[in-house]
Amino acid sequence: MPSSRLRPFLRLAPVVAAVVLLPSAIAAAATTEAADVLLSQGKPVATSSIESSSYTGAKAVDGSTTTRWASAEGSDPQWLRIDLGQSAAIHRVLLNWEAAYAKKYRIEVSEDGTSFTTAASIDTGDGKIDDLTGLSAHGRFVRFVGLTRGTSYGYSFWEMQVFGTTDSSGDTQAPTTPTALTAGTTTGTSVALSWSAATDNVGVAGYDVLRNGVAVATSATTSYTDTGLTPDTTYTYAVRARDGAGNLSPASTAITVKTAAGGGGAFVLAAAGDIAERCTASSSSCAHVKTAKLVEGMNPAAVITMGDNQYDDAHLSDFKSYYDTTWGKFKSKTHPIPGNHETYDDTPFKGYEDYFGAIAKPQGKRYYSWEMGNWHFIALDSNDFATHEFGPDEQLSWLKQDLANNTKGCVAAYYHHPRWSSGDHGDNPDSTDLWNTLVASKVDLVLNGHDHNYERFVPQNADGNADPNGPVEIVGGTGGANLYDLSPAHDTTAKLLKTFGVLKLSMTDTSFQTQLFGVDGKVLDSSPTYTCH
Repeated sequence: MPSSRLRPFLRLAPVVAAVVLLPSAIAAAATTEAADVLLSQGKPVATSSIESSSYTGAKAVDGSTTTRWASAEGSDPQWLRIDLGQSAAIHRVLLNWEAAYAKKYRIEVSEDGTSFTTAASIDTGDGKIDDLTGLSAHGRFVRFVGLTRGTSYGYSFWEMQVFGTTDSSGDTQAPTTPTALTAGTTTGTSVALSWSAATDNVGVAGYDVLRNGVAVATSATTSYTDTGLTPDTTYTYAVRARDGAGNLSPASTAITVKTAAGGGGAFVLAAAGDIAERCTASSSSCAHVKTAKLVEGMNPAAVITMGDNQYDDAHLSDFKSYYDTTWGKFKSKTHPIPGNHETYDDTPFKGYEDYFGAIAKPQGKRYYSWEMGNWHFIALDSNDFATHEFGPDEQLSWLKQDLANNTKGCVAAYYHHPRWSSGDHGDNPDSTDLWNTLVASKVDLVLNGHDHNYERFVPQNADGNADPNGPVEIVGGTGGANLYDLSPAHDTTAKLLKTFGVLKLSMTDTSFQTQLFGVDGKVLDSSPTYTCH
């Protein structure tokens, strides 16, 4: 969602009028709710997703109508939660929409940030300023939940304002200052913090985490992991306690933490699966000749293959006659994995292992991991899970240990058989253990082949439902093998195409963005820029 996107002119006029009239609207509300005040401005915000670092949740409560929050594109539901810092009676919520508005949404309130009740439900949103008055709710946390988008983008508003009155309990005594703030595990993009509990005459309600003097989060416990940081950068942290009446302790003694070096900055990868049919450049329909030219044009730092590198039976002679004449040009920087066709050789995997040599089993197995920049890549052999013949338990144990040992801030995994697919093969329950393990470890990106088509999903959880905390799965069986027909798309499908092409993966120390290039050189799909978990 480009930052230059504006409302159509005819929609702009009433929005401007509403903004101009906002002070008088507040004054009018004050006549009915004399004690109501703006509770939300500058308070800590959490979101289900952001479109990019330019559209963070904090910009929805910064008091400016020129900055905004925007969620990831093309996915429902999405939410934004404001921590008011203490419990309050909520009487009014005002949403100043950008063009990407909600047709249906809820305003919810919670005392603990976990159990929410509905304060308002809107089913006919039109994208104008929504001034929800006459509310009767009570809590510390106020959450917008977008259910149905009004556009093909995400959800975006310039400001979300919450009005009401804070609880008046007569408690004016602040908690004691938290002590013993320390930093635990530190990666290129995250810092784990812990501290000793504060005390209070009534009770500590939570802790504010201050990064470089600014409150960036709240925690109900004495620990918090700050994420989305920049590698090789120094940050200063402190914490302060607050009670239910809003009394704040002094900030703790500050500590200074330096994130790990990212180790390489931005780089580009090329990726595809299901590549070389038994054809050469002499045939105009030979697709792997054309996809190899796409890779050459990208000049990637490395090449990933998602299995079924050579058709039909993956003999060494076929690898030499076909794959090697095209994608073989990039062999020295290729990180391959096998697909089911690599098992069709007279001795399963023999042609694959003889052709790729040491890079087929760089760590002694057909599954392995490697690193570039601030990224940890995990190459898996899903044949173990699809056939149940080659020891899936051993590989799964290795995967869990490899994820536990990782120190990089971003993680991608790739294997042949996709857990979710709208292609000819469809969803693959044999890959459930792999997928669930990757989801649980907050892996950022999963690449697959097997279905000869292209499908990009929005981030999903273990059940295949949209979840910003899950991996982005891309099926890229587009390298050159004959294409398959498509089945109806999943609810979580962002793009589904029957086409040849190559994925271009643009990676930074903290994010990634993907593009699919067709054999004519045109970009057929572009993902949002995702921030690593």
